Parts: sequence; C-alpha cells; structure tokens
Amino acid sequence: MNFHKKPVTYVGEVGLKVMDLKRMKQFYQEIIGFDVISEEQNYVELGSGGKVLVKLEAVEGVTSKQGRYAGLYHFAILLPTREDLGKILVHLHQQGIQLGSSDHLVSEALYLSDPEGNGIEIYRDREPEQWNWSNDEVSMTVDPIDAQGLVEAAQSSSEPWKGMPETTVMGHIHLHVSNLVEARDFYVEALGFEVVSSLGGQALFLADQKYHHHIGMNVWNGAGIPALPEKEAGLHYYTLIMDEEKRKELGKKLQTMGTEIVERDNYWEVKDPSGNAIRLLV
Repeated sequence: MNFHKKPVTYVGEVGLKVMDLKRMKQFYQEIIGFDVISEEQNYVELGSGGKVLVKLEAVEGVTSKQGRYAGLYHFAILLPTREDLGKILVHLHQQGIQLGSSDHLVSEALYLSDPEGNGIEIYRDREPEQWNWSNDEVSMTVDPIDAQGLVEAAQSSSEPWKGMPETTVMGHIHLHVSNLVEARDFYVEALGFEVVSSLGGQALFLADQKYHHHIGMNVWNGAGIPALPEKEAGLHYYTLIMDEEKRKELGKKLQTMGTEIVERDNYWEVKDPSGNAIRLLV
C-alpha cells in the first residue's frame, strides 16, 4: 500500500515564512540534502525527484516567533529505506547537528530543527504488516532508537550519502493546535481523516486509509493559543493532495460547516479552527 499516492489524501508540501532566505536555502540543501526545484528573488522551492516538498518564502517584515502559537510542531520527511535513514544519521552527525531520535514501533525517526527553529522529523517506516492495530488504533511508542543498527545499515551500502533519495516524500505534518476537540472535528468531519491514535487529551494522530498518521496535532503549547501572526516566521501553509471527486465532496462539507474557502487557480485554501492554512490540491 502506498500511503502517499492517490486515492489516499496525503500531505504534499510545507510552506515556511522565513527571515533569512539565503541561510535557510543553504541549510536545506547542504544539511537536509534537498535539490532546488525552482527559485525567485523572494522564494525557493526545494525537494527531491523533481517534487517540491518545502517552499521557503521571504516575507517582508517577518520577525522571529515571540510567543506560544498554533502552527508547526514538525514536518516529517519520509525516506524509502532504513539504509537511507542510517546514511543521513551519519551525515547529520558529521555536520555536528544536534539530534533527537525515537523508535515509534511503526517507524524509526530522527528529530532536528532548522536555523529558524522549525521542527523537522526524518524517518523511515516499518512495513505496514509489522504495525499493531487494536480497536482501529495503531500502537506507537517513544522507544530508544537502534542507532548502531542504523549506522551498520548505512555501512552495508557501497554508496555514500548523496542527499535525499528521489523517492523521498513528505510523510506527515504535526501541528500545534489551540483546541484538540475542535481540531479533531474539523479534520474528521470536514476533511475526512480518521483518528488512529490518541494521547490522553494531549495529542491526536489522524490518517487516511489506515496509515499510522498523515496529521498529528497537540496542545503542548497550551490550550486556547492564538494563530501564528502573519508577520512572524514559521508555518505559512501545507498542502493536502487528493482526487477531484474528494475535493468537491469536501468543498460541500466545508461550506455546510461555514468554513471559508478561498479558490485560487491551482488550489483551494482553508484554515483549520486554529488558523493553520491548508491548501487543497488535486
């Protein structure tokens, strides 16, 4: 099962408002290993295999985050193999990047931040047959990662790290929200995701077609936090890719719920109840 291809609804790219475009571009190229897909004076689109996964936008007058807001907790880059995760682990270590890590049972993950404090996860999935489901919830934990095993997997390859593999995708996004119940209702009722895991009133994980999660959300920044101000750096938007029929269906549900839909040439933009902007693409 490919959880990042239609007919599954999945996250395509993440747009970030940035303060220092040059520095951020350098980080995403040299440290993360993305290619530049396209570039103008005020933005850079980066990704792999010709796909845009992250768009950095220099917004005039943007300043660093000063308070606790809704927005990005992290976005998660999904690598095709364990060997690839081992290679980037070695590369990040050689670059002196501070890392967190976790074995989530469904996946193995590394955590870091970009120079402007945006959270990044880089992970690989275990085979879906190895995931444990009970009552429609998937088992996920925060166990220590087998770093030695990852390094050995990297060493077993004859090829050194050469940047992001072509088949890398945006695996999921994890958001800070202001109200978990409102966010759940919006993503489930309006956007058609289902809850696949929950952490006792603190965090929820949602997916389409039984992935372990396409969207995570938490209230760890505090309940009732405001939306990220327009002139503060951080999450600008993220995209959800779906088929035409599904988007039409969601459009009707969103209108029924009184959600404003801004229709652009190639996407519809809506905001979740916490003010996070989502672009619906076909």
